[in-house]
Amino acid sequence: MKAVIINQYGSTEVLEYSNIETPQITSDQLLIKVRATSVNPVDWKIRKGMLKPLTGNKFPMVLGMDISGEVVEVGNKVTGFKVGDAIYAYIGKVPGGAYAEYAAVAASAVALKPSNMTYEQAAAIPVAALTALQSLRDLGNIEKGQKVLINGGSGGVGTYAVQIAKALATEVTAVCSTRNVELVIGLGVDRVIDYTQQDFTKDTVKYDIILDAVANQVFSRCRAILQPQGVYVTTLPSPRNLLEGMLTSIIPGQKVKLVIAKARGNDLAYLNSLIEAGKMRSVIDRTYPLSEARAAHAYSEEGHAVGKIVMTV
Repeated sequence: MKAVIINQYGSTEVLEYSNIETPQITSDQLLIKVRATSVNPVDWKIRKGMLKPLTGNKFPMVLGMDISGEVVEVGNKVTGFKVGDAIYAYIGKVPGGAYAEYAAVAASAVALKPSNMTYEQAAAIPVAALTALQSLRDLGNIEKGQKVLINGGSGGVGTYAVQIAKALATEVTAVCSTRNVELVIGLGVDRVIDYTQQDFTKDTVKYDIILDAVANQVFSRCRAILQPQGVYVTTLPSPRNLLEGMLTSIIPGQKVKLVIAKARGNDLAYLNSLIEAGKMRSVIDRTYPLSEARAAHAYSEEGHAVGKIVMTV
């Protein structure tokens, strides 16, 4: 099968469009004919060797965490799926495996594709939207009527977080640049802070949840705009965030929490209910063929993508 592989860590030049063997599934997995995948920052961090303690040095590696496609083989212990089902999933283990014509994925991570989405739109969802959902619901304990701030409201995680927070009946403020203000307004936010005009950490509003989806702030700068029992959720596992998370977990008051998305098919099924009700959609910046993975990675690394970057297979 065709796949994008790496045989060493490095720049975009180490990405190779090549032929490799089709993966063999275990009894609890599905084999998926991949129709689309997407680029997440974790992909190029793996490619650069930034996660080497997790990924090791076993090459070749197939990157990619998000998949949408069709079931072509079902493990003998799997129930609930059949050959021909249109699905999507977050593979949930490093280095991934989605940058390929076929991918093996645990059935527990899979959900049926939303009926009103294309494969490309569905492939944009898993990592980013699961990060958003699990940040707000599981770590932030989001409740109706709360005030929620999304830093990076126009990015991959942020565009989904805005829509999920609105679907859960909260008052949402999004932080983005001037060029993306109209986009986030279109996603339903109640208020926009243009970071080129205003430092959101000096806001006068106090929030119940701050989701730092772009991880360019720190808890100490956000404390003043958090409610006394507020939660600051970050996507960056830095030593500082890990330490503050540990300290605030044992001290009453404001909390720092780190989100690492978990591969859960039932969470994707919940997102389906929002999508099919018209409460959530994918924002796709650019689409590339899989053979142009180098260009897709280069664009992602620039850090200015609006929504998601998708690759068709």
